[in-house]
Amino acid sequence: EYRGYFALELQDMAAERWRRRFQALLALVIGIPLLIAILAAMRFLPYRPVNYTNIEDQFKYGSTGGERNFGLPYWFWKALPVVFADKLPKNGDTGWKAFGFVYEKDEHGNDLDVPVGMMRGRDLGIDRVFITCAACHATTVREAADKPPKVYIAMPAARFDLGLFQQFLSDIALDERFRPDVIVPEIERQAGGLGPVDRVIYTLAVPIMQAQLLTIRDRFMGVDPTVYGPGRVDTWNAAKAGLHFTLKNLPERERFGATDFPSIWNQRKRMHRADGQSMQLHWTGNNDSTNERNLSAAFATGATPSNIDHFQIGRLEEWLLDAAPPPFPFPIDQAKANAGKELYYANCASCHGKSGQDFSAPDPKHDYVGFVTPIEVVGTDRAHYDSYTYDCATVQDMNYAGTKYRFTHFRKTAGYANAPLDGIWLRAPYLHNGSVPTLRDLLEPPENRPKKFYRGYDVIDPVKVGYQSVASENGRNFDEFDTSTKTRGNGGHLWGTKLNPAQKDAIVEYMKTF
Repeated sequence: EYRGYFALELQDMAAERWRRRFQALLALVIGIPLLIAILAAMRFLPYRPVNYTNIEDQFKYGSTGGERNFGLPYWFWKALPVVFADKLPKNGDTGWKAFGFVYEKDEHGNDLDVPVGMMRGRDLGIDRVFITCAACHATTVREAADKPPKVYIAMPAARFDLGLFQQFLSDIALDERFRPDVIVPEIERQAGGLGPVDRVIYTLAVPIMQAQLLTIRDRFMGVDPTVYGPGRVDTWNAAKAGLHFTLKNLPERERFGATDFPSIWNQRKRMHRADGQSMQLHWTGNNDSTNERNLSAAFATGATPSNIDHFQIGRLEEWLLDAAPPPFPFPIDQAKANAGKELYYANCASCHGKSGQDFSAPDPKHDYVGFVTPIEVVGTDRAHYDSYTYDCATVQDMNYAGTKYRFTHFRKTAGYANAPLDGIWLRAPYLHNGSVPTLRDLLEPPENRPKKFYRGYDVIDPVKVGYQSVASENGRNFDEFDTSTKTRGNGGHLWGTKLNPAQKDAIVEYMKTF
């Protein structure tokens, strides 16, 4: 009996050992993959946008959600202008600054890691970047050539050349150097080394990014972005590309519509005229809903109906309702401005409002502020007007279909909208296509306006009001703007052109108060 009992004990002990071994093996088989899955999920699943409490910082650097869709991996962003330095604009500047991107400084006087107008967020395990609203609505301004630059926001980005930026990304996608064995070593150099996981991620990301850039290039085929120039964008052909129009098959008059970036201050006043109506927005006045306008503009930041951050967009919308432009930074001859006020009221105010903060017309019976003036009457370059078509308006109204944000307000109009002139001193060059360098030049007949001038310089002309026209500074060359070329005509808008020189000077002095 004792021997039998002992044998059973041995069998139980052996069985227990095997049971423990099996449990250990099972733990290894299940636990290790589970741990790997958990670690991978922690690394790759969370989306961590970078947002800011300060609303101005949010405008300059905060996420709209767009980096998830079109964002470049952060270290790609750092490596590309080095690997493809030969494809940067030949204007004497280096890196992303060659496209007019502007950088703020940290407390040590060094450039921040991304320029104004670039968001950053962590998605799919890596940091990604893409442009924000400020890329097109912020720039530096200097009061004199020897003064430090100051960044102003919610104004036109007079230095940023979106066309050349777009062309650069298109060109490098076709370059034979767009390969992991070329790009990844530069990433490692700048990052100070990569771990094995990151090295695999970036190696795999190279062909993915190339395919994405080639897709974008194909969508824009038929439009020449090099004709934009600093401070300009072909708004509606970019929209058509996003809406899957085949641009190269469109009539030529629809394929070229470059125009200036607008300012975006004082949105509440644009929503509510004295008569209760909303102003017609965009240069062509093709929408009177600020919400639709903002959601439409957000497409440029990569924010689509599937990934847009409505909360952060809402914060920006709320801020822009009452965001006001800064005052003119130079002394104003008040007596001269008072004389100019009466002349301005007689020649300009019925279309542009009484002042930079009062958008109503002196005579309510002749209040055209924010409404469209027919193209035959205003007489300015019609390329931008022609590029916006009934087809485009119809398809745009399909955006956000099936949601409460569904677009319903886009339409084709008869001309260009009469814009209020708040912060007009920061909105040069003038007319919708930026074809007139200063306010004083705009009051001259078209034949007397400058035929050529330079854009991209950031020093203000305190007398004529606009940016000074300079070909180069400290080795940096600026963009020559020829008004005889496509989309750049400086004709039309003849109001005030028959006044004498002293009267024109007085109107400009009054507009400095805007």
